[in-house]
Amino acid sequence: MLSKFRLLALCPILFGSLLAVAQKPSGENAWKAVEDAIGRSGQAQADGAYKFSFPRGDLKVKVGDVDVKPALALGGWVAFSKPDKNSMMMGDLVLAEDEIAPVMGSLQDSGVEITALHNHILNESPRVMYMHIGGHGDAAKLAAAVKQAMALTKAPAPTPPANPPQDLGIDTAAIEQALGQKGKVNGGVFQISISRNQIREGGDIIQGAPQIPASMGLATALNFQPTGSGKAAITGDFVLIGKEVNPVIQALRSNGIQVTALHSHMLDEQPRLFFMHFWANDDAVKLAKGLRAALDKTNSKK
Repeated sequence: MLSKFRLLALCPILFGSLLAVAQKPSGENAWKAVEDAIGRSGQAQADGAYKFSFPRGDLKVKVGDVDVKPALALGGWVAFSKPDKNSMMMGDLVLAEDEIAPVMGSLQDSGVEITALHNHILNESPRVMYMHIGGHGDAAKLAAAVKQAMALTKAPAPTPPANPPQDLGIDTAAIEQALGQKGKVNGGVFQISISRNQIREGGDIIQGAPQIPASMGLATALNFQPTGSGKAAITGDFVLIGKEVNPVIQALRSNGIQVTALHSHMLDEQPRLFFMHFWANDDAVKLAKGLRAALDKTNSKK
């Protein structure tokens, strides 16, 4: 048994340890400074990243007779790997054409890299462009740079998430069965995210290379927006290495799915990655089977 004097001597040590534990940020509290800097709440991802959404509900975009929901193809975002001064940031900003130059200038002046600028869909009205960005350093400073740039756009202020009906009028269970993956409803759109195997910064199998969280733009995204009578407009992007590009194009085309863009999103990744965007509006389950045929040509997680 400890003597009274030894116990008193240990009290400051014990108290200090408990105080350190109490003061140590954990979970989402660690991201408060980043949230304050970017001016909106984020969401913790299962792989450790933290993601902020910039849905462009102000852009009333149509493709044919389909009114494109933000969750289908207008959902800008940025994500951070860590909340500290050694963070990696990646993002995809959805912009109107007249917003491109001011946003690009603001980001570059703040030290944020522009890694790609291109279309994702075809024949949309008005035209929409996608600016991919990246940065390394202090997460709060990078977040502040994004806030400053997005203030030059007409992107709406963040609003509380709505809770739309889960029954979308498409057979989501059959879609999940066809793709072998679970999905979720977000903003009236059924979304499925599929991670790849062995994608790392600096090389796909280089020992010790830091792994980029899949939620920071390295997961294949498949989105289904119901268009009536069991049909859905689909879009998203496949994350591919070079040898997968043409087999996936062939699989999509043979299943009535149009390839709308093929390009890079990053600058220095190894292995080199390509991002393939697509579009179709047909029976949702039929399209899911077509997407599965394309997925089977990739090294995606089952």
